[in-house]
Amino acid sequence: MTSGIDPDENTRVITEGLAQAKAGGANILFTPEMAVLLDRKKSRSSDKVVAEEQSVALASLREAAAREGLWLAIGSIPVALADGRWANRSLVINAAGEIAARYDKIHMFDVTLDTGENWRESSTYRPGNEVVVCDGTPVGRLGLAVCYDIRFPALFEALGQRACDVIAIPAAFTVPTGEAHWHLLQRARAVEASAYIISAAQCGEHEDGRRTYGHSLVVDPWGDVVLDMGEKTAHLAFAEIDPERIASTRAQLPSLANRRDIPT
Repeated sequence: MTSGIDPDENTRVITEGLAQAKAGGANILFTPEMAVLLDRKKSRSSDKVVAEEQSVALASLREAAAREGLWLAIGSIPVALADGRWANRSLVINAAGEIAARYDKIHMFDVTLDTGENWRESSTYRPGNEVVVCDGTPVGRLGLAVCYDIRFPALFEALGQRACDVIAIPAAFTVPTGEAHWHLLQRARAVEASAYIISAAQCGEHEDGRRTYGHSLVVDPWGDVVLDMGEKTAHLAFAEIDPERIASTRAQLPSLANRRDIPT
C-alpha cells in the first residue's frame, strides 16, 4: 500500500483488496504497518485516532472480512489509549469478522538518520509488552511483530520458541534503512525462527511527505525469498505457504531444539 492521511480512502483500498484476494483464491490478506492512517503530523491526525471499539475503519474492515469469508491481518492501526497515548496495534481478524489477536508494537522507532530524518515514535506511542501468537489461521500459528521490531532478535527467538509457522512483520520502512537492511533482516529472522516471514510494506511517496522502501516480502524458513513486490507500486500479490517446507527445514536444522542458555 501507499497509505495516506484519509482513513476512509485507506479502508476502501483494503476492502477492495479483500475482494480481489478472495477472487484470487487467497485465505488471508496481509496489509502494512499503519495501513488505515499514515500521518506523521499529530495535530492533523489526532481527531482520527480513537479507541479500538470506536474505530469506524476497524468496524468496516471486520464487516468486509466477514462478507468475503477471508482472514485479514491488519499490519497496524493507531489506537487511542486511556492514558492519552496511542498504541501501534496489529490486529488479526478471522473469516467471521471477529478479532482473533492483538499485538501492540514493542520497540519504538526513535532514530536520527544521516539523511536528516528524525523519528521519535515513543513521544506519541506507548510500547507494548507482550509476545503474541494467533492459532488457527489459514497459515498455521501466526506470530506478530511490527516494523522496527525486526531489529531485536530476542522477540523472534521468543516467537520461534512458540513454534510459529509464520511471522508477520508489517512495515513502513524508511528508504535508507530499507536499502541497507530490509532483505538482510527479513531473511535472518526467517532462518532464526525456522518460519515463514510475511512482511507487507508501505511503498512510494505518501501524503504526509515521507517516502517508504516497499519490497513487501515473503521469505521461507530456509531464507529463500518467495515473493518480492518491488519498491514503488502499490498492488496485490499472492504467495503459497508450504507446511512441508517448515517441517523439512526444522528436521534438517533443528536449531530451536538445540538452543542452550548462554551464561552471562
